Amino acid sequence: MAQIRVDHLTFAYEGSFENVFEDVSFNIDTNWRLGFLGRNGKGKTTFLNLLLGKYEYSGSIVASAAFDYFPYPATPEEMGRPAEELLEQWKPGCEPWRVLVELEQLREGAEVLYRPFDTLSPGERTKVMLAVLFSGENDFLLIDEPTNHLDQASRENVKAYLASKKGFILVSHDRDLLDACTDHVLVLNRKSIDVQNGNFSVWWENKQRRDQFARAENEKHLKEIDKLKQSAAQKAQWADRNERTKIGYDPVKEHDRSKDTRAYIGMRTKKVQSRVAQMQKRIEREVEEKEGLLADLEEPVELKLMPLRHHKERLLHVRELTAAYEGAVRPAFSNLTFDLTQGERVALHGENGCGKSTLIKLILQKAGMGQEAQGAHALPGQRECGEDAGLPVIKSGVCETAAGLVISYINQDTSMLKGGIRAFCRERGLDESLFCAILRQLDLERGQFLKNMEDYSEGQKKKVLIAASLLTPAHVYIWDEPLNYIDVFSRMQIERLLLACQPTMLFVEHDVRFREQIATKTVEF
Repeated sequence: MAQIRVDHLTFAYEGSFENVFEDVSFNIDTNWRLGFLGRNGKGKTTFLNLLLGKYEYSGSIVASAAFDYFPYPATPEEMGRPAEELLEQWKPGCEPWRVLVELEQLREGAEVLYRPFDTLSPGERTKVMLAVLFSGENDFLLIDEPTNHLDQASRENVKAYLASKKGFILVSHDRDLLDACTDHVLVLNRKSIDVQNGNFSVWWENKQRRDQFARAENEKHLKEIDKLKQSAAQKAQWADRNERTKIGYDPVKEHDRSKDTRAYIGMRTKKVQSRVAQMQKRIEREVEEKEGLLADLEEPVELKLMPLRHHKERLLHVRELTAAYEGAVRPAFSNLTFDLTQGERVALHGENGCGKSTLIKLILQKAGMGQEAQGAHALPGQRECGEDAGLPVIKSGVCETAAGLVISYINQDTSMLKGGIRAFCRERGLDESLFCAILRQLDLERGQFLKNMEDYSEGQKKKVLIAASLLTPAHVYIWDEPLNYIDVFSRMQIERLLLACQPTMLFVEHDVRFREQIATKTVEF
């Protein structure tokens, strides 16, 4: 077992006005299963890249272990080759037999190594890369969000696999995965860094206790500051009033006063003024201590949503529906039946490629959002049969939407986000000030508003899409994997919003805790 020591680490991107890390110090063991948490944009992936030596920094990072990083990069040309040809490029010295052993632990067949990589599903790609990653010895592994875009079955496989390993940092926002796979946490707070023993739930419980204590101490400080201010104000008034009596007096009313009295009054006034100055310094110290208590306090602002009320109770009717793409040899899904009524939050659940996004496209088509449906393409590796042919068509059955239905839609793909916030708001008809206010409530820093969205992290891009959806009054909110890359705190914030406002929703989300909290009904594919 070895240690990784980080001492006085300071780093900022070239041209940035703010440091990502400033005078940061902590130690971690290479034997740990370490969960890495923090708000979007706080620097989790940046820190992994610093460990890999990709950027220059001040301070020191001392480690005796070698590092390896998931996911491995692959160019478009390399995506057309089988993984077996990429092993040496990804991990020099990688032995195929070791990869096969790891694939067996991941419950995956050897044939995935010999198929073109771009034909593999997201789950298969993740398993292949994890098998390569863990095929070495004595490496400390940096695993960056391995479960994004994975269905529930693939997540369970990855979760069981990582729970049997050690010696890694796992960046993830999936609370279920973090609880199952980690024994320590490294948390980037607002103003500090925590390294704690235990999994996510243990850390969260401890944090809530600390936050509660900080609030109670803050109340004490506020009361003390208020008392000090009142006392200082009274003594300052007394000193000023006394100071004014030094010059001039009524000889009838103050017949016993002599010239020496002036010096005595001045001395007493000076003492009071000194006490007032001391009180001011104490007030400043109390304020500084109060600010220190609240530095890491998570106080997410309550979001707002304005769902519309439709005159019909049933907004969507699907009966024995079978859909496919033109030229496909098999349908995307068959004989699907369910209804969506006002106030319901329906989760679409099933393996990758089972037709969930295809159904969403059909619904958007029926509601007159053909362009949005066309843009709802799956990510590479999630292609459904015949998808290149364009929009799906109904082969049999019924898919009906209520007349005049207004839909607010979140696409799982963020690649269309380019340019600045102002142009984005103008294109979508959004109020820019309200839009930026929602992004601030989702903890996007003001400095990000000046950047182009293609420079955002994936989590920040997702927050742009979520903010746009929240700002759009609608009868139905259709969200296709909205939480990929979204930090834990924002997930909880969004959960509270949906439970409070109870909008009508149709959503796809593989975060099991989010689905259990939010869904009133689940449609299994």
